[in-house]
Amino acid sequence: MSTRRRSSYPLGLLALRTAAAWGVALLLFFPLAWLLLTAFKTELQAIAVPPLFVFTPTLENFHEVQERSDYLLYAKNSVITSVLSTVVGLLLAAPAAYAMAFFKGKYTKDILMWMLSTKMMPAVGALVPIYVLAQKSHLLDTQLALIIVFALSNLPIMVWMLYSHFKDIPREILEAARMDGATLWQEVRLVLLPLGMGGLASTGLLCLVLSWNEAFWSLNLSAAKAGTLATLIASYSSPEGLFWAKLSAASLMAIAPIVVFGWFSQKQLVQGMTFGAVK
Repeated sequence: MSTRRRSSYPLGLLALRTAAAWGVALLLFFPLAWLLLTAFKTELQAIAVPPLFVFTPTLENFHEVQERSDYLLYAKNSVITSVLSTVVGLLLAAPAAYAMAFFKGKYTKDILMWMLSTKMMPAVGALVPIYVLAQKSHLLDTQLALIIVFALSNLPIMVWMLYSHFKDIPREILEAARMDGATLWQEVRLVLLPLGMGGLASTGLLCLVLSWNEAFWSLNLSAAKAGTLATLIASYSSPEGLFWAKLSAASLMAIAPIVVFGWFSQKQLVQGMTFGAVK
């Protein structure tokens, strides 16, 4: 005889929680939905009062963004700077995390806390020295400057995340490889990388998204030549005012690639944002 398992929550409470969840989801999704609608309006329709929900969509804004601002150039800069900064960051963070996870010293935790504390400083506090260094090195408005700054700004997060993943790998496995005569490179290539590939992937994906969305350094260290999509969006704010329809179209074109990328990589991103807590 089968028995029905009763819910531990009253029906009214479940309905209330469901309604609250839907309300929060709609509240978070509304700005993106409104951005999508505005991108297909004319400038007059975008500032109409009351707002227009039924209108004839137009692609004029997207054509004008491409013709006026060369969207593909900014998109190329975003791809190059975000990908290369992530690769450089991983090349620096992985050895550091490996050393801290498997060869802990007296001050390992203090160093990790110090690295994480650097993220608490406002970016504007380091703007002047970094700007002067870039200027003296003739790196202003270059992709190299953004790659270096993006990589270094994400480095503390990368080290923490990889350290969290590496320390979950049993030390006995690495010790067994050493006893079998494996060199350091063989230990890393044949043992550590296969076991830590999930951590490397989630760390790289998360920092790729962070680099893609970085606006502060892009606006201050680049212009038309090496500007990213954040620079493109900012260019539609002028002394004459905001061109809401064109600004929405440029914003949609900027976030669309990373939204699609994030959608297909959401499992790894969630794992990365929880520092390896979700296996």
